[in-house]
Amino acid sequence: MSPEFSLRRGPAGSIDEISDRELLASAPSNGATPAMIHDWAFDRLADGADRPKRFRRGEVERPVQEIVGQAEPLRRVLDRARKVAPTECTVLVTGETGTGKELLARAIHTWSRRADGPFVSVNCAAIPQTLIASELFGHERGSFTGAVQRRLGRFELAAGGTLFLDEVGELPVETQVLLLRVLQERTFERIGGTTSQSADVRVVAATNRDLRQAIAEGSFRRDLFYRLAVFPLEMPPLRKREGDLQLLVEHFVSCSARRVGKTIHGIHPEALERLSAHSWPGNVRELQNVIERSMIVCESETFTLDPSWPDSDPALDEPKPECPDARGVEATEPNSAAQPGSLRPTLADIQREAILRALQSCNGVIGGPRGAAAQLGIKRTTLQARIQKLGIAALRPTARGAVAAS
Repeated sequence: MSPEFSLRRGPAGSIDEISDRELLASAPSNGATPAMIHDWAFDRLADGADRPKRFRRGEVERPVQEIVGQAEPLRRVLDRARKVAPTECTVLVTGETGTGKELLARAIHTWSRRADGPFVSVNCAAIPQTLIASELFGHERGSFTGAVQRRLGRFELAAGGTLFLDEVGELPVETQVLLLRVLQERTFERIGGTTSQSADVRVVAATNRDLRQAIAEGSFRRDLFYRLAVFPLEMPPLRKREGDLQLLVEHFVSCSARRVGKTIHGIHPEALERLSAHSWPGNVRELQNVIERSMIVCESETFTLDPSWPDSDPALDEPKPECPDARGVEATEPNSAAQPGSLRPTLADIQREAILRALQSCNGVIGGPRGAAAQLGIKRTTLQARIQKLGIAALRPTARGAVAAS
């Protein structure tokens, strides 16, 4: 397809993104076009219409999104996913941030025998470590301060369906033990409870961490890793998906135009050239965000990129030395590791020292509410990338609570 193309919505009568076909039967029909019905059903699902009352907002299956691409690395992953989907096998999806790990998990659910059941997603990194066990397994009334009533956990909410554990590498070790028992025995107990509950769920986990390295560091259990990685799948980064960039651009331009109510009839060739020249460290998610921001400022029916892109990334760019560090750490203390002959430390020296101080104060722990990333005010993945770029040696906990270089 050439860069100048006519954007068309897919077959309006096909409901590829709508999982509940029965919902469409109740759609308004007086003068409504198929496209209008499609949008009505999508909005109803997003608003929580006709959901089972036992599910809370944001926890149940949302409309299945299409995985766009034809590159050979992606096709191999999808082929393996289709083969494992009909089984009850536990799947571990790995890959860089923004590659579409949750989309793959939803596809596995859709292709499985549990497709009619719920798809419950849990971001293990977004829940405080003190609450994650209660979120997963539920709790009984009075089991801890604030537990005023019984609460069902995600394992019970996902009964008959799929439980997606995103960022599984961020689980605290004590919760890893409980998860291991569920995977082994298919039973669990609510926090504060004494009765075993059956776990009728299929578990799909995902992480962008190197779990083997986490095992070596002692932050992830080896036995749990082997239980999760029965069938591993690795989503390829966008830079390895040759030929998929234009397909994704066309897809996101069409979706973004529909969301903001604009009519777009083509993509400017210069936009594709600029997009093709980018390295996309944030992968497909970064591409989608760039398209969305560009669509907002686009003033013609031919899609063009935001003139300010690519701009600086505030999370990754090096701050000015005369200002407080942009990530929440005062970068004013000189560093003895400055380049020879220099009267002032380099920006890399300042960042290195700030990161090392944070790692030391957190006993080498990167993620979690008490980790170095939280202390610095940045994402865990951002800190990991900065550690790798600066060549900071991994730190491991010592018996006295200090940290040592490994």
